[in-house]
Amino acid sequence: MKKFGLATQIFVGLALGIAVGAIFYGSETAMAILQPIGDIFLNLVKMIVIPIVVSALVVSIAGVGDIKKLGKLGGKTLLYFEIVTTIALLVGLLAANLFHPGTGIEMGDLEKSNISSYEETAHTEEKGSIADQFVHIIPSNIVQSLAEGDLLAIVFFSVLLGLGVAAVGEKGKPVLSFFEGLLEAMFWITNLVMKFAPFGVFALIGVNVAKFGIGSLIPLGKLILVIYLTMFFFVFVVLGIIAKMAGVNIFVIIKILKEELILAFTTASSEAVLPKLIHKMEKFGCPKAVTSFVIPTGYTFNLDGSSIYQAIAAIFIAQMYGIHLSIGEQITLLLVLMLTSKGMAGVAGASFVVVITTLGSMGLPLEGMAFIAGIDRILDMLRTSVNVVGNALASIVMSRWEGSFDKQKAAEYTASLKKSNAA
Repeated sequence: MKKFGLATQIFVGLALGIAVGAIFYGSETAMAILQPIGDIFLNLVKMIVIPIVVSALVVSIAGVGDIKKLGKLGGKTLLYFEIVTTIALLVGLLAANLFHPGTGIEMGDLEKSNISSYEETAHTEEKGSIADQFVHIIPSNIVQSLAEGDLLAIVFFSVLLGLGVAAVGEKGKPVLSFFEGLLEAMFWITNLVMKFAPFGVFALIGVNVAKFGIGSLIPLGKLILVIYLTMFFFVFVVLGIIAKMAGVNIFVIIKILKEELILAFTTASSEAVLPKLIHKMEKFGCPKAVTSFVIPTGYTFNLDGSSIYQAIAAIFIAQMYGIHLSIGEQITLLLVLMLTSKGMAGVAGASFVVVITTLGSMGLPLEGMAFIAGIDRILDMLRTSVNVVGNALASIVMSRWEGSFDKQKAAEYTASLKKSNAA
């Protein structure tokens, strides 16, 4: 009898979760039973993310030990992120103008959700300048940054620590050995945590279906359809072209990451797949120094799916209220989104907050987002998966740009997966 792989187990968990959620739609008891199971899984994942990021960065940066080389990698990475996320925003704006998801919507048919907490967050974040965002990257208290899960500050500190370990030579070897041991131990724990993934997925999707029901999708079906189709276009066409330029096939990347993509989709959590994503890209031929830097940084600066969502949602609100935005106003909207999407990184409900902040900057009605809030989870599921594909591809592109991508290792890993699937 063929053993079920993790991807199959997660898919079964997804299907059962949808079925149970639909059967117990509106049942507070069912949600109360399922929610803790989902929370336990997400907490297990969050528990391992930070130790893996810190240890992977320290080990890889200490191995490079060259601050000039690292600076070049950082500059290239941020340039690539800015170009790709800008393309994602443009694709989102074009799709919204082409398909008009907000035109003809009867607001009386829609259910409004409470978005006051998001508005407060947006108002607080708006006060910070771009300079403040850069200052925030440098932690005043690394223990506090670790406790809060402030990924960008953690990356900054870990890079410096790795450089420090390399600089002190022999004295740094015990520190390096500690982090190498920690990294191996954390990957062992990751494999253990992933065994619980099907149960976590079952609970999380079950809670959402039980809470919102399948019927809640119908009034905003056109918006969901436009966002999903646009994201599929972006992955298979835009990222497909970038992948081809980097000498890889986008379908191969997706096949390699099938477990992580199903997990990201069902949990709507990028953190859930970060440890395995770093590990798999390393197996695929990307050096540890690149993957452990590019992927965690990409979780802040390279959110392609979120960028598409933000652009379409902003135009959707304008269309729903019958507000025509000229080409000049849409260019301004693009520039505002380019800034706000980076400034809100790491904020809870970041994509939602970005759109609210952008609407406020453009003088568009903020209350329009209250109509989308009910389906935001459905949209978040795919945008999280697109973010994962974008960051996996980014690690390959940066490895090729640095001339350190191992084609033979990539071919061997792909072949080993084919053998294991055939077995």
